[in-house]
Amino acid sequence: MKNDLDHAESQMLVGGELRAARSGATYDNEDPATESIIGVTADAAGDDMEDAIVAARRAFDGSDWSRDGKLRGHAIRQLAAGLEQVAGDFRGTFVRETGAPIALTSALIDVAIGALQFWAEMAESFPYEQDLAPLDVDGVVHRRQVWREAYGVVGVITPWNSPFQLNLMKLGPVLAAGNTVVLKPAPDTPWSGTIIGRVAAEHTDLPAGVLNVVTSSGNVIGDVLTAHPLVDGITFTGSTAVGRRVAARAADTVKKVALELGGKSANIVLDGADIETVARAAGGGVCWHAGQGCAVITRLVVPRSCLAEMTEAVAAVMQAIPNGGPFEPESIIGPLINRRQLNRVLGYIESGREQGATLVTGGRRAPGHSTGYFVEPTLFTNVKREMTINREEIFGPVLSILPYDSVDEAIDLANDTMYGLSAAVTGPSESEALDVARRLRSGTCAVNGGVWFGVDTPFGGYKQSGIGRENGTWGFEEFLETKVVALAM
Repeated sequence: MKNDLDHAESQMLVGGELRAARSGATYDNEDPATESIIGVTADAAGDDMEDAIVAARRAFDGSDWSRDGKLRGHAIRQLAAGLEQVAGDFRGTFVRETGAPIALTSALIDVAIGALQFWAEMAESFPYEQDLAPLDVDGVVHRRQVWREAYGVVGVITPWNSPFQLNLMKLGPVLAAGNTVVLKPAPDTPWSGTIIGRVAAEHTDLPAGVLNVVTSSGNVIGDVLTAHPLVDGITFTGSTAVGRRVAARAADTVKKVALELGGKSANIVLDGADIETVARAAGGGVCWHAGQGCAVITRLVVPRSCLAEMTEAVAAVMQAIPNGGPFEPESIIGPLINRRQLNRVLGYIESGREQGATLVTGGRRAPGHSTGYFVEPTLFTNVKREMTINREEIFGPVLSILPYDSVDEAIDLANDTMYGLSAAVTGPSESEALDVARRLRSGTCAVNGGVWFGVDTPFGGYKQSGIGRENGTWGFEEFLETKVVALAM
């Protein structure tokens, strides 16, 4: 039987060619569930990134890519078809690279590939030219148009938590809009980027240099990308701290920057909401992929009158979640991505104890795993707003319950954060829940379990959760320039 790791791709894509780093350097790719090395990846340096940027610039300036929507739609459909061909074999490689449970790969791989069809259609059908009303100036009629044109060379920097999905979520609109791309995948999950490069090289009519994929064990090449004068824009997903650095590096050349950053999302539970329904959503949601999601609800804001009952119900849900290996079909949690993240999450848990929150369940490395970066589903109650676990993004399977005495207080608790990525409201009255949602400072809000995520839905945050939007027409237009053209008739 063929090993799924045969479908790992160690090479970068630069200027249309699959290649190693100029120096020949590689670095190890680690399985977070077993702590074993599953293969190597090209370890690029600044000269490799320079090659990729120059190739992207040349492709933008010297090909019809930015002006030919039909070509773009055709090539993106080819990319989708090629990825569909390898998805089955790549699935196991993806699980080993990311630690994401195999039960989640339908959402993290297949849905992401399917979304490329949306971007292919957008490339072909978007109204790139729009007429304005004619303007009469001293008896001379002037015809006016607004043209939307590709931005140029775009650097795409992605994280490790849902890497294949996020790579495609960015590449789809950026390519469809006519830009050329240099993709820098996260060091921890390089193959979720290089597989896209290989398929693009072998299965598509993408002109050489339109898509480049450059991998590295460190962040130096990311600094080169964000500051380079030949790069016109950057789209980045990751922590708010790194997002600030990206924006600062890009500022010297006044690049367009789109940032999708951290979150500390809260679900306000209104009096009379069904406790069991809330508990299942909250306890399961924070454990999905070990809580490694920026929009995960990590704070549950509940009426003080039902604090004890809610705490008991959520604890029961979290204690029943199997903390098995990522290849076990019933598993939804899996390991954290690396030892650094494991220590970080355990440090937050310890701070919760030290600052006086009540640890209800979890709080340790998960038993039953002699290796791997597994953490127990962890629940704190009696959490106060000033506590670190309430204020900082943990990025692990850790849920905090905060009690409130009035709806105004609940809204204040939910909004009292530097973040504003997502939120939720759950209550027996739809109108009351919607009234609360209108007062929350967040880019998305799920009311009574509503699902907002989709390729056609704008996604992004308020405050320090980011700049700009991804997905839908809004995400497409992030990387189009606006030109006004006037013609005297």
